[in-house]
Amino acid sequence: MKNSPVFKEKKFHPEQPWFVLNTSHYFWQTQATLPDISHFYSFKTSKEAILTLAIPDGCVDILFDCHPQFPTARICGTTLEARNAYLSEERLYFGIRFTAGVIPDFLDAYADDIPDNEFNFLDAAPQGKTIFSRIIEAKDFTSKITLFQQYFSRYLTRKNSAVTQSVIKGIHAAEGNIRIDQLATMTGYSCRTIQRQFKHDIGLSPKIFSRIIRCQSALSRIHDAGMCSYGDISYDLGFSDQSHFLREFKRFSSTTPTHYLNHITAQHYGRRLVEPQH
Repeated sequence: MKNSPVFKEKKFHPEQPWFVLNTSHYFWQTQATLPDISHFYSFKTSKEAILTLAIPDGCVDILFDCHPQFPTARICGTTLEARNAYLSEERLYFGIRFTAGVIPDFLDAYADDIPDNEFNFLDAAPQGKTIFSRIIEAKDFTSKITLFQQYFSRYLTRKNSAVTQSVIKGIHAAEGNIRIDQLATMTGYSCRTIQRQFKHDIGLSPKIFSRIIRCQSALSRIHDAGMCSYGDISYDLGFSDQSHFLREFKRFSSTTPTHYLNHITAQHYGRRLVEPQH
């Protein structure tokens, strides 16, 4: 039995910025009582079908298309690089984003099959048929959240091994800037044990998961600071140099940091985010 290391907790809410930029109001709400859920979100698309980008976030999402006649819901695993995602026109969407590294226990799929993949919600979670209908019919964002909470509280998330739990905490604490040998030293487990157990539990290698968290951390810094200093970000997050940071960011988000910052500034990214008042 290994002693679990103590890590400084970091509040981390993985982002999908291109979805935010494709709607005028993107509602989102965190939920402290359910730590395995990063946040809930909802948005409505315009009168034209939307081609947007999904970026790596290390998360599993459930996304409901709340069309009154033809509703659907899908389970979305994290992408491994920026890729196209299609949204239907004039649709209300409601989503649940699980915390990075968490897989809901009601999902009937192996961890290896989830990353970079999508499933029909009712195929992957057939016991969710009743909650699916009720969420679609609910009239507002808060009601949909309440319904999902009532359902989710009956089903625990998959219990990761002690190895994986320690590694996830270490990666978050380091904002993804950590090597496998450092994780081995911090947790007391061997590199081989960490790699094997982590991949078994969440379907990703520790290296890939760390890269995702590091790029999400870079994105968060750009949002929080309202400025983009390649030198500061690449140094703080442990990239080997600015060129390395630029390559990783472009693979991750399909654009450069400068273009991204200019775009979110011009499109008033922050004004589109709406956190309902309790």
